[in-house]
Amino acid sequence: MINYILFDGDVRKSLLPFTYTKPVADIRVGILTIREKWEKYLGLTTTTITEEYLEEKYPMVEMENNILLNSSFLPSEKLVNMVKNLNENEAIFKGEDVIAFYTSNMQEEVNFDAYKQIEFEEELLQIKNTWDIFSLNDKAIRLDFDLITSGRKSEPIPSTIQCINEEDIFIEEGAKLTFATLNASSGPIYIGKNAEIMEGVMVRGALAMCENSVLKLGTKIYGATTLGPYCKVGGEVNNSVLFGYSNKGHDGFLGNSVIGEWCNLGADTNNSNLKNNYAEVKLWNYEEDKFTKTGLQFCGLMMGDHSKCGINTMFNTGTVVGVSANVFGGGFPRNFIPSFSWGGVSGFKEYKIDKVFDTIDKVMKRRDAEFNEQEQKIIEHIFEITKGYRVI
Repeated sequence: MINYILFDGDVRKSLLPFTYTKPVADIRVGILTIREKWEKYLGLTTTTITEEYLEEKYPMVEMENNILLNSSFLPSEKLVNMVKNLNENEAIFKGEDVIAFYTSNMQEEVNFDAYKQIEFEEELLQIKNTWDIFSLNDKAIRLDFDLITSGRKSEPIPSTIQCINEEDIFIEEGAKLTFATLNASSGPIYIGKNAEIMEGVMVRGALAMCENSVLKLGTKIYGATTLGPYCKVGGEVNNSVLFGYSNKGHDGFLGNSVIGEWCNLGADTNNSNLKNNYAEVKLWNYEEDKFTKTGLQFCGLMMGDHSKCGINTMFNTGTVVGVSANVFGGGFPRNFIPSFSWGGVSGFKEYKIDKVFDTIDKVMKRRDAEFNEQEQKIIEHIFEITKGYRVI
């Protein structure tokens, strides 16, 4: 039997702050996480090669025969078929990047010169930068929609729903919808198990709502948006991804943005996704420790897990917020807010670790989740390795 292992690869640093708390494989883009996509195609569970401090939560299981998969690549049917047909000491490449390789010898360094190298020539989606998560979300939703709904029948669309292109709307069991408008002419709309769309919601696809997510009264959604499990969203959202368990429950605009898990955006929080001079957006680059060009004209907010902001917070174009930051007050805070920062325009101080633990514990308990010792160790490690950024 073949054992499949997802590894982070070279892109991990360029996907910070999201990969501080999770492997690359557990980033959500489209409807599913990258891991869930591979497992759906393979029909098997996977394990992970990731940072040492994440290994307890995301362990690696090694067997006699292993195929290692580069987590930054999103699977396709053709790629998965090639992966399944790999023989020992064979590898699949896309240009200079290895996608997958078969080995029975889990050495630290792999010499691909000794491998038979097979080139994958068709187009593939690859998540190499944080902004790829929202930029490629439209394509990812379409691929996941086809994968998840193939051969299945949607729950009926309620009579109170106005819809266009109902064949591209799929509703899972237990979902609740009433007096809303769903336009799937520009992309599919997927409504997950026990998700809820309240009255007055207007959606233009593509949209992915994962299980138990909620669109609140009068919400406006357009442009390839994903709500991960248990997310609650209100206001206006354009081309954004919320990983899971995060809330933007009130009015305010969120555009071209990625929000991690267990985040909360206060009422009337807004982000800019376009500079006043229409110039190319720069983002904080953890790999180079400076702001670097994205090649994008539209780019909003990147917020790591467990971060929060108060009411009426304004985020400038291309703002990066680390893990467990707490932002509040008037005006625009700076474009890079380090992990475990507490404050706003008037300045930041360090968010003390005991206070961090207390907040996370309370937030997770509200969703019947446990902030256990394993999670505490991860947060404590991130607190230590990010100290250098918190020059207050």
